[in-house]
Amino acid sequence: MTIWEIIIVSVIKIAIALTALLLSVAYMVYFERKISAWAQNRLGPNRVGYKGLLQPFADVFKLLFKEDIVPNAADKTLHTMAPFISLFVAFATYAVVPIGPEVNLFGYQIKLVVADVNIGILYVLALTSLGVYGITLAGWSSGSKYSLLGGIRSSAQMISYEVSMGFSIGGVLLMAGSLRPIDIVDAQYGWMWNAIVQPIGFITFVVSAFAETNRLPFDLPEAEPELVGGYHTEYSSFKFAGFFLAEYANMIIASLLIVTLYLGGWQIPYIDKLGLSEGLTTVLQIAAFLLKTAFMLFVFIWVRWSIPRFRYDQLMNLGWKVMFPLALLNIVWVALLIMIFKL
Repeated sequence: MTIWEIIIVSVIKIAIALTALLLSVAYMVYFERKISAWAQNRLGPNRVGYKGLLQPFADVFKLLFKEDIVPNAADKTLHTMAPFISLFVAFATYAVVPIGPEVNLFGYQIKLVVADVNIGILYVLALTSLGVYGITLAGWSSGSKYSLLGGIRSSAQMISYEVSMGFSIGGVLLMAGSLRPIDIVDAQYGWMWNAIVQPIGFITFVVSAFAETNRLPFDLPEAEPELVGGYHTEYSSFKFAGFFLAEYANMIIASLLIVTLYLGGWQIPYIDKLGLSEGLTTVLQIAAFLLKTAFMLFVFIWVRWSIPRFRYDQLMNLGWKVMFPLALLNIVWVALLIMIFKL
């Protein structure tokens, strides 16, 4: 392809990815409310649109037209920047996650990923470590002790679980021999999914993802009974919506990464031996990837409404005394597998 064709294809990919992510975030709120209603024997949203399907749009309009209140004691510049930092990190991470194999469209070979880079996983880890700045700056700049405590909790929590998350991914990189997400998916051919080969790494990564996204039972930076709302106590209107969007976008990104790193990505075991056409195979593989992601999102919601919040000392003990040693043990286990079975 010429340079202009590459630019046009990239712009189209970015537009599709952003649209899909924004719609997914909006409807994740809807599905969370519906699943929580099912868990608690309630109805959930059922007024705006058929079965409440237009409720996400009503919520967005409500937040847009609310008054934007900034406390007098707040640092107004950082108070405004904080939600945009969180949003940028959440949306930029999506760029390196592939949702399917390479396809032939209009005579061009198109990779179903916005940016196919060799250091994709390193890029993800770098961006997720920046996400803490949005929350910490929000807490500090609000001029509220409750917000500040939430921001400090978030920084301590994310540092603790990022270590475990990084070491959990170490086993995946050893198996694939590459930092490129597409190579990691290709290495999980058949039933060689990393969740099966290294279940300890899979569990530690999933638990770390819950802590990384500030979801129950690890939502200590918000903790309404203790901190009134934590780091976003002093936020309203569209700025509050920014943090809300970032949380759900992070949940979707975490699910995409779990599927890519541990659940085989778009791989369907031995589908290439069924003799299906290339087009049908590709459609089934993309559908498999989306179904796996939907299942992980359901798990995120299910856990939220099933397990009570940890105390802060329990959270830190779990991060440093349980998750970190297990992540190291997983690396040793994978290294032994590679040495013994020449994987």
